[in-house]
Amino acid sequence: MGSVHFELLLALFTVAALAGALDAIAGGGGLVTLPALLLAGLSPVQALGTNKLQGAISALSSTTAFARRGLIDWKTALPVAGAAAVAGLCGALCASLLSPQLLRAIVPLLLISIALYFGFSRALKSEDVAPRMALIPFACFVTPLVGFYDGIFGPGAGAFYMVAIVTLLGYGVLKATAHTKLANAASNLGSLTLFMIKGAVVWPVGLAMAAGAFIGAQVGSRLAMRFGPKLIRPLLVVISCAMAVKLLADPANPIRQAIGF
Repeated sequence: MGSVHFELLLALFTVAALAGALDAIAGGGGLVTLPALLLAGLSPVQALGTNKLQGAISALSSTTAFARRGLIDWKTALPVAGAAAVAGLCGALCASLLSPQLLRAIVPLLLISIALYFGFSRALKSEDVAPRMALIPFACFVTPLVGFYDGIFGPGAGAFYMVAIVTLLGYGVLKATAHTKLANAASNLGSLTLFMIKGAVVWPVGLAMAAGAFIGAQVGSRLAMRFGPKLIRPLLVVISCAMAVKLLADPANPIRQAIGF
């Protein structure tokens, strides 16, 4: 990509700010930013790499806001984040080995399942409950699955982290959101490392979007902390459904091809 005009940077800054606010509350910011990068003229690889940069900054921004409110248990968060970072890097390294068609078929179904879970489950509460899995098995076996997925594909990773943390670690919705942001930041940074090595990050665009994402995430995290589950829960349902629809709308999606749409 050649020189980047100021007007384009300003537009992408604004898009990233809106996506950062959305991402801090319920995830799904990439649903907005990745198409914007492709429309801006970046190649698919450049769009993915640049999106990882702004996504990582967005997640780190919201993590700092949640941490200032004491919503992160660092003894839990750091092992999970470490596992997510390594898995995100491994996922990016293996991106060429796993069929994107398989992921396009499976992920929308998983997202719809998550939307139904968050929409109807009575287990989602503000307060913590007894965990169903110990930290070490969670960090060793569950986190790497989501982190690897985040590195190899990405859409919906935040929702997957969220449902795992709520159901297995027993965190309340707001605290789970805080830990989800840190795990998301870690797996984004892990995969970003590979994109940087490959030279796939368009730095003027990435830095402009990162600035917007940082500001938006600060706003979104404050809204999440103010309104709690009343805001997080419905947005998680809406965003999960929106991501599923977005993936199913792709003419190359194997589910559409199978049913003849």
